[in-house]
Amino acid sequence: MRDEELKALFDQQAAGYDKQWAGMAPIRDALYTLLDALFAELPENARILCVGVGTGAELAHLAKRCPGWHFTAVDPSGTMLDICRQKAVQGGFLSRCSFHQGYLDSLPAEPGHDSATCFLVSQFLLEPQARIAFFHEIARRLKPGGVLASVDLAADIDSPAYEALLRNWMTLMSSAGVEPQMLERARAAYARDVAILPPQQVAALIETAGFEAPVQFFQAGLMHGWFCPREADMVLS
Repeated sequence: MRDEELKALFDQQAAGYDKQWAGMAPIRDALYTLLDALFAELPENARILCVGVGTGAELAHLAKRCPGWHFTAVDPSGTMLDICRQKAVQGGFLSRCSFHQGYLDSLPAEPGHDSATCFLVSQFLLEPQARIAFFHEIARRLKPGGVLASVDLAADIDSPAYEALLRNWMTLMSSAGVEPQMLERARAAYARDVAILPPQQVAALIETAGFEAPVQFFQAGLMHGWFCPREADMVLS
């Protein structure tokens, strides 16, 4: 899926996005509990880069948890970003947020962030080199040692286990109240528009981009999460 098509898709889904996926909250909450532990040692005035922030769920969670943190919210969908901004207004943390509508490569590459989140974003980059370049752009905006928390769908699609995992994942989403047309759209996207790679391959792509070896900290069905610091001697160009 091209950038314009992906942006249009999320623009279209923005208004009902949170409601559509509300039933998956237990998985999201488990992820955020582990994320809290990962970020526990960040400074009180930490700067967090939220890549592909969408409607701002993880940003809102982190902002409420740590009142001294500041956030850079990046998303190509202006409609998604508007909802994220509304959450910041309602939550009282708008002054701690800056919003950038566009893709990451259009954000000034200033390595001033202490950490970054990137949840269910890089999977839409189908070519491995594009995915490496994407993670490199994140690394360029982190301080040396700055921690990336990245989550994507991952599996060995050629293994017998994949079909069983996929069926279970679809059943989970259905039981969580995801509408049938959204399930069919997701199933079609997994086959065509999402790069579902083996977990070890995703980790290798992240490491190649300028990070220390990623450590997997989370899995729920097809969702996998890794964390890793930016290499101190990474070449920024």
